[in-house]
Amino acid sequence: MPRIPQLTEHPLLTDVRAQLGRVPNLYAAMANGPAALSGYLALRDALTQGELTARERELLALFTAQRNECGYCLAAHTFRGEKMRIPADELAKAREAESPDPHTRAVLRLADAVMAHRGRIPDERLAEARAEGVTDAQVAEVVAHIALNVLSNYFNHVAEPDLAFPEVSR
Repeated sequence: MPRIPQLTEHPLLTDVRAQLGRVPNLYAAMANGPAALSGYLALRDALTQGELTARERELLALFTAQRNECGYCLAAHTFRGEKMRIPADELAKAREAESPDPHTRAVLRLADAVMAHRGRIPDERLAEARAEGVTDAQVAEVVAHIALNVLSNYFNHVAEPDLAFPEVSR
């Protein structure tokens, strides 16, 4: 049972429903704090205009969910990754900051370092990312995506919304 009610009616939710065809329970719970949901959606939407690909963004969200032990987000991003036709083995590898694609692997390993060192990453890790073509803009986006996903992960831990996706083992 959710610890924070999942709202069904709110102007922000009307926009989400129009955009996604449904309202994820995370958003329905976050709508209790319209400023929080509005900020979350604004950052999410802005980051879709960045340099990281949709695939990289999805795998980054999956990695962050794994790192933060967020069952809701693991399920949601696994489901979304499957809809994007990302192979199951690639989804599994992303949860461990691995990818068959060198650039994606560099993005995930950079995220791992940012989270492990609370942003104080070793020079070597940044150099490794740059050697694989990660640009300064992408470095900024990785940090922003971590912030976005930590927000949703932690909010899910607090709110415990109903899971509306197939459960994934942690």
